[in-house]
Amino acid sequence: MTPSAERLTDESTDRRIQRTRALLHEALGSLIREKEYDRISVAEILERAKVSRSTFYVHFRDKDDLLTSSMRALLLGVLSMGGKAHGDIAEKTASFSLPLLTHIHQHRRSAKARLGDRGRAILHDHLRRVLSEWIVETMEKDLERQRSGRSRIAPELLARHIASTFVLVLHWWMDQGVGSPAEADKLFQALVMPVLRAGHP
Repeated sequence: MTPSAERLTDESTDRRIQRTRALLHEALGSLIREKEYDRISVAEILERAKVSRSTFYVHFRDKDDLLTSSMRALLLGVLSMGGKAHGDIAEKTASFSLPLLTHIHQHRRSAKARLGDRGRAILHDHLRRVLSEWIVETMEKDLERQRSGRSRIAPELLARHIASTFVLVLHWWMDQGVGSPAEADKLFQALVMPVLRAGHP
């Protein structure tokens, strides 16, 4: 096989993988809009996506793995549109909060009922992990760009603290059922900015 033929084969395979994963993500999303997450079976997802069981398990371990994959794609899309292009490292690191809260607010009306308590817990756990990864990457890029040396607090530890605080604020905000995304963001900023300021040289 020539190099160009190999590239075409790889691209075709990548497209098939992306299409299959997209079908499964869409199937789960449509089912969540109809019933609680805990009541959705893998068989229902397969029927909706028109995907075989063996193909499903090539891509995902189980239903929870599919949910976290779907949320990762969604979150990274929201985060990529959200941060500040200017400001110091602390401001840019925390700038994900308002766009993410705004997105959640637009979909929160029946999200809790659809996901159920277990689905919500899985969702928020994945949110914490994705945010931690994104925050570490953001801080390390900015430290390198500004030639600021290392953070006073290990980026991984600082990122976990920020992500956990965001999820804590998110839980409180959703349970209270009051306040705008801007108000929730203001609370989050008040809790994390002193730590972020202390953590950077």
